[in-house]
Amino acid sequence: MSDEMSLRDLLRIVIVGHVDHGKSTLVGRLFHDTGSLPEGKLEAIQAMCERRGMRFEWAFLMDAFQSERDQGITIDTSQIWFKSARRDYTIIDAPGHREFLKNMITGAANADAAVMLIDAGQGVQQQSRTHAYLLQLLGVRQIVVVVNKMDLADFAADRFAEIETTYRQYLADIGMQAAHIIPVVARDGDNIVKPSDRMTWYRGKTLVEALDGFVSATDLTSLPLRFPVQDVYKFDERRILAGRVLSGRLRVGDRLLFSPSNKTARVASIEAWSAPAKAVAEAGESVGITLDEQLFIERGDLASHEETPPIETNVFQGRLFWLPNEPLRPGASYRLRLQTREVPVTVQEIKALYDVEQLTNAPSDAVPHHGIADVVLRSQAMLALDRLEDNPKTGRFVLTDGVNLVAGGTISMDGYPNQRQVVTIRSSNLTEVEHTVTHANRAQRNGHRGGVLWFTGLSGAGKSTIAMAVERELFRRGFQVYVLDGDNVRRGLNANLGFSPEDRAENIRRIGEVAALFADAGMVVITAFISPYRSDRQRARNAAHGTFHEVYIKADLAACELRDPKGLYRRARQGEIGNFTGISAPYELPDDPELVVDTQKWSVEACVQQVIAYVERTFRS
Repeated sequence: MSDEMSLRDLLRIVIVGHVDHGKSTLVGRLFHDTGSLPEGKLEAIQAMCERRGMRFEWAFLMDAFQSERDQGITIDTSQIWFKSARRDYTIIDAPGHREFLKNMITGAANADAAVMLIDAGQGVQQQSRTHAYLLQLLGVRQIVVVVNKMDLADFAADRFAEIETTYRQYLADIGMQAAHIIPVVARDGDNIVKPSDRMTWYRGKTLVEALDGFVSATDLTSLPLRFPVQDVYKFDERRILAGRVLSGRLRVGDRLLFSPSNKTARVASIEAWSAPAKAVAEAGESVGITLDEQLFIERGDLASHEETPPIETNVFQGRLFWLPNEPLRPGASYRLRLQTREVPVTVQEIKALYDVEQLTNAPSDAVPHHGIADVVLRSQAMLALDRLEDNPKTGRFVLTDGVNLVAGGTISMDGYPNQRQVVTIRSSNLTEVEHTVTHANRAQRNGHRGGVLWFTGLSGAGKSTIAMAVERELFRRGFQVYVLDGDNVRRGLNANLGFSPEDRAENIRRIGEVAALFADAGMVVITAFISPYRSDRQRARNAAHGTFHEVYIKADLAACELRDPKGLYRRARQGEIGNFTGISAPYELPDDPELVVDTQKWSVEACVQQVIAYVERTFRS
């Protein structure tokens, strides 16, 4: 690519459509008609056809593989440069054949816009719907639809109108909109660069005019900075962090935050390959940077400005397209790729399976071959990412089995909190106080050890009822005991918190720390909170340093909704309460609780006795 081209506006476009609808022909003709062909390329292809005794096809300009020319289908994504008077393009030709959908996902995941082809003779096919759904899944929102081979439909305006109406309705049903739908004859160049004199009834834009109207990748500079570290090189005494600026601007002197390690440093220099150092790098540029401090930064770290960091979490909800023949099931483990980082993840839950034809979704325990589903993925490591709607570059992910691509998807975070605030340590220069009264002293005085009984379960499961009864009975037996629940915490300590996923996570973090202090003082503290996220409960466990006991107050959603003592489920179903656990927000079941108390199976009295028996055998000296 020339220096002149690199300075011009650039748009990445993926070409998709049903097999044999003419994608390669369209690209070849587009390449030729805009004067983008390398010198001698057309003549070389024509000479090859003459030698083989083949009829010349525009598709041969795009089909780079010998096997494609023999079989007549495109088997991999290809990328070529193309230019109009306004800007430069990277055209990604993605396969349409079902067995090559994996390559289509690879191509579309890097695209800013899409051209969808439909054969005028065949009309809207299943693959036309599937590809549109995949574009929607992968976050490609700028679409132009090309109805090709209009010569086979005698250039009929009513045939074009029929296809246009059908496809616009389908796109609307999945929440998408085509910027333009254009009738063309790719082989002859009708409405590609110049208006067709055989379809004068069409008064819209040509394909090139439509593409020139799309928003380009350079507009990503308006988004927050995202710079994933691809590699770290050491030259002399300098450590150069190399990568591509995915969005935003990077300047010398900027203070960067590296996630998920949360280390910070300033940019000392911006290095370009075989070029002078520069002061600014923008979205789309590959550069190296040096820092004013010698930090240990690794491949996969994501750099941002401190004031606009990415989400930090170890669990998220995403929508994916599943490729293998073997179904995807909960509990399975894969490798998650987020830009330059790769970590193991487990499929925690399949939330919903989508029917592309019927446009419906339903709960499922498996995702079949070429299925689309909402899933929850969990990692042991903290991840740095964005929601797709916030950043199209860092809001996408890929799953592999360690070797092969098995799924591609987008990140929504629906119902899950940004954990950045609850994992970031802001205090420094602290020295832990050494108590002269030991845990053994307290246990001897109280007649029992301190600890945390962490009651978790859905609203209406019976947590507070059982907690208060257990407190009363333990107090009667001589225990130093106290209950923390929503009423006595949210009126004071956590009065400034609402019920967003982030506020709920912070609510539980504070409760976990307070409970740990109670336990450290030698008391038995009972917490009665839904605490829906496993990560929050794990942090509370870590804070208690070995004195944490998770008690699952078990009752399913149907039973809790039937009880509904405060009318909360009814109000949630009516939309009066947002982010309500079990209805519009998730509840993650405990993995391996120390005690399970089934309130559907046992009476309140029996449940209380189970907890008392556990405390007597666990907490007594």
